[in-house]
Amino acid sequence: MKNTTSLFDFSKKINYKNELLAGFTVAMTMIPESLSFAILAGISPLTGLYAAFMMGIVTAVLGGRPGMVSGGAGATIVVLIALIKSHGIEYLFAAVALAGTFQMLVGIFKLGKFVRLIPQPVMYGFLNGLAIIIFMAQVEQFKITDSAGVSGWLQGMPLYIMAGLTALTIAIVYFFPKITKVVPASLVAIIVVFAVVVGFNIPTKTVADIAHISGNLPSFHIPKIPFTLETLQVIFPYALVMAGVGLIESLLTLSMVDEITNSKGNTNKESVAQGIANITNGFFGGMGGCAMVAQTLVNLNAGSRARLSGIIGSVMILLIILFGAPFIEKIPMAALVGVMMMVAIGTFQWVSIRIVNKMPKSDIVVGITVALITVILHNLALAVLVGVVIAALVFAWDNAKRIRARKYIDENGVKHYKIYGPLFFGSVTTFMDKFDLMEDPDEVIVDFKESRIVDMSAIDALDKLSKRYSQHDKKLYLRHLSEDCRKMLKNAEAVIEVNIQEDPTYKVMPEK
Repeated sequence: MKNTTSLFDFSKKINYKNELLAGFTVAMTMIPESLSFAILAGISPLTGLYAAFMMGIVTAVLGGRPGMVSGGAGATIVVLIALIKSHGIEYLFAAVALAGTFQMLVGIFKLGKFVRLIPQPVMYGFLNGLAIIIFMAQVEQFKITDSAGVSGWLQGMPLYIMAGLTALTIAIVYFFPKITKVVPASLVAIIVVFAVVVGFNIPTKTVADIAHISGNLPSFHIPKIPFTLETLQVIFPYALVMAGVGLIESLLTLSMVDEITNSKGNTNKESVAQGIANITNGFFGGMGGCAMVAQTLVNLNAGSRARLSGIIGSVMILLIILFGAPFIEKIPMAALVGVMMMVAIGTFQWVSIRIVNKMPKSDIVVGITVALITVILHNLALAVLVGVVIAALVFAWDNAKRIRARKYIDENGVKHYKIYGPLFFGSVTTFMDKFDLMEDPDEVIVDFKESRIVDMSAIDALDKLSKRYSQHDKKLYLRHLSEDCRKMLKNAEAVIEVNIQEDPTYKVMPEK
């Protein structure tokens, strides 16, 4: 069932209080993350905040998944750091715009549906690895950089204060929903910790210690780069990787929201929206981005199920840039760290641990491999790709072992090979070994009633088999082929000789 909730649906489907509070909470948690990744990439903090605003507003309005939050994500900016260091920020903007174009094309040509091919163990590994990354990123906030630019861990009283305030935040986020769910627990935690710090004048790390976030409206800006083939050769690989990483994370997040809300998003529409958002970033000075799993979970946990919270969160970020920076910069980082730690705990798929003894060993290997690659390399696209490849190979191996043949000779002296299981690249060797060419009679029928010809490797195997029989003046027939198998053989006439007889018997090689 498709989710029909829209921005302009004024029915009871939208809880406007929840949307407003969720949007504000999302903005609070998105600011430090966008700032951190912008600083990590060596670019202006405002470039990260502009990305959070533009990604959020465009995908909230045009995207295919109400309730999902996009912003200046680390997954996409990390792959562009090398380009920034070698060619500068103008090339970053050009690469982001080109990546957006690729993403739009994926949606236009309706390729977003292929995310459904990602197996559940890969999803478990992806989310578990991401949860660990989110948690470890919060641990990094327990470091401080001195005036000389040297980073070190907090010690003594500053460490105790930071840890205590973080623990207070976690406690509020955990216990407050047991009292009431009228107000998002994350927002309550941020307000309470902020009030405690200000009321008791407690010295602790705040948002201002990361960066100052005051600025103007983003303005239209054509990247100042040479429009040459050489430039395209430089940015093309970066743009392609960014587009892939962004779409994989976005569409996986969409699938996660589908499961949580028991509704269905539109992958192709989301791909187009992500592309438009990144193109906008490229021409308005943002670092680009994609869906943000942590902020999406904050949004859903706050009760949002519509587009409105994403719009409110994005507009809130813009208002903070323009007017609210002095206030927001005073928010204790401990409050945001505690909220994000709880998000990490919620993101981790604990069920994957509880059922680990009931899962096939291959699924366990896939899940652990994806999680490790995600954590170690911070490369979500590579992790998912490796997981899908391993899962596909395991599937092919399992199916390759299932092909078998029942053999008998009828009253006319014709030998029958009744095939069970799919015939494809993984099973052709076993299939070929089933035939006893030298001992078989002059006529042989291969019955595919319980089998399927799947790919070109299968067709090639049939061609080789028929030629072997033909060389010994024996006739090979195919029987009970399904309609799609007949079509595949017919289309392969340029490669092999296919002589289709009347149903139900087909002859691969012409009679001599």
